Amino acid sequence: MFERFTKDARAVVTGAVEQAERGGASAVDAEHMLLALLDREGSRASFALAALGGGQWLESVRQALGEARRRGGMSQSEAEALAGLGIDVAEIVARVEEVHGVGAMSGDLEGKGSRARRRPFSRGAKDVLVRALRVATARRDRHIGDEHILLALTSRPGVPAEVLADHGVTYEAVTRVLYGGGEAKAG
Repeated sequence: MFERFTKDARAVVTGAVEQAERGGASAVDAEHMLLALLDREGSRASFALAALGGGQWLESVRQALGEARRRGGMSQSEAEALAGLGIDVAEIVARVEEVHGVGAMSGDLEGKGSRARRRPFSRGAKDVLVRALRVATARRDRHIGDEHILLALTSRPGVPAEVLADHGVTYEAVTRVLYGGGEAKAG
């Protein structure tokens, strides 16, 4: 599948691995792919993000991703659903971090030999890549670009889509910026 990736899409995948390494994560997640996309300039995805006001909210997205990592990858809507059942996720995180240190629920491997080993792609990251292929195929595009990865991130439930949607970046909005007009949701 990677032979169909454009230079920009390959840079996102490579950047995601670097993001995971920098954060000491045990695996490359969809969140790392989003962070890598946010670091890109001069690509179709970076154009779409900029057109949707990216310069104004990029840091807010990074902070929201960091907060989700501290919650063990749980989205804000999942934390709110648990709160409706009387479970205070913030209190659980605070207690875990009190005993095991800040970021204990994030899956980070800092100080545990994490630099020497290759990080696998999580199920969520693999799903993003498969969805990117489906988006490109549905559009009849010959190659998978970073814009397809962005569309894939916005089309699947989870932290990246929730954080992006909170900033007005939805599948429909990205499609409108990239291709004009609305389009049915892919994948």
